[in-house]
Amino acid sequence: MSRGGAGCTNGLLLTVGWLLLAGLQSACGMNVTAAQDPGLAREGEGENEGEEETETESEAENEAQPVPEEDVSNTTIVKEVEFGMCTVTCGVGIREVILTNGCPGGESKCIVRVEECRGPVDCGWGRPVSESLESVRLACIHTSPVNRFKYMWKLLRPDQQPIILANDSAILEVHREVHPLVFECITLDNNEIIASIKFTVYTTSELQMKRSNRPDTDAVLVFVLTIGVIICIFVIFILIFIIINWGAVKSFWGEKASTTEIQSELSSTRYKDSTSLDQSPTEIPGNEDDALSEWNE
Repeated sequence: MSRGGAGCTNGLLLTVGWLLLAGLQSACGMNVTAAQDPGLAREGEGENEGEEETETESEAENEAQPVPEEDVSNTTIVKEVEFGMCTVTCGVGIREVILTNGCPGGESKCIVRVEECRGPVDCGWGRPVSESLESVRLACIHTSPVNRFKYMWKLLRPDQQPIILANDSAILEVHREVHPLVFECITLDNNEIIASIKFTVYTTSELQMKRSNRPDTDAVLVFVLTIGVIICIFVIFILIFIIINWGAVKSFWGEKASTTEIQSELSSTRYKDSTSLDQSPTEIPGNEDDALSEWNE
C-alpha cells in the first residue's frame, strides 16, 4: 500500500473510533438515566402519596372536628333600665333600679339593685322621734349604715352665733328647759353637706298647752268609720236579700205598680165625673126655658 492509502485508512479509523466513543458515551448516559428514573418515579410517587395522605388526614381532622354551632349566649341583649321613686323628698334616701328588658324567666320587670338617691339639702323642720314631759329624742337624716356619715349638732340662738355641740351621733336627747330651744343637725358625707334639719324643743308648759288645745279628732274619726262600716254592711245584706228573693221582690213591685195604675185610673174617672156634674146645672135652665116656650105656644 502507498502512503496516501495508509493515511486515509488511519483517518477513517480515527473517525470510526470517535464515533464509537460518542455512541458508547450516549449509550452509557441513557443507561444511567434509565437507572435513575425508577428512583425518581418512586420519589414522585412518594411525594404524591404523601400529599394524598396529608389531604386525607386534613379531611379526617375536619370531619372529626364538629361544626361549631352559633352560640346563643354570646348574643348581645339590649337591657333597658329605669329608676324608681326616691324614698325621701330631701336629704339622702334609697331607690330601686328596675330592669325592663332582659329579665330572667321572661318577666316584664325585675329589680336589679337598690342604690342611694339624694334630694335637696334643706329638709326644713322635723318632728322628734319620741318625747315626754321631761325630755325629747331628736334624729338626724341618715341611711344605713348609720356610722357611714358624720353628724354635726348645733344650738341655734336668735341674733347670735350657733353653738356646736359635742355630740356627733345621729341621735340627740335633750331635756326640756324653761325656754324653748332650737336645734339643727347637719349630715355630712366626705365633708359634703347632704342634709340639714331643724327641731324646736318646747317647754313642759307649752307642750301641755298644745296637748290640751289639740282637738280630739281620734274619737270623731273612729265614730265616723264605725257608722260607715255599719251602713256598708246593711246595704250589702239588703242586696243579698234582693238577689236571693228576686222573684218575690219582682212580683211585689209588679203588684204595687198595678195598684198605682188602678188608683190613677180611678182618680182620672172621678175627675171626669166631677167635671160633668159641674157642667150639668148650666145646661138644665136652658132646657126648662125651651119647655116653657113650647107650653106658652
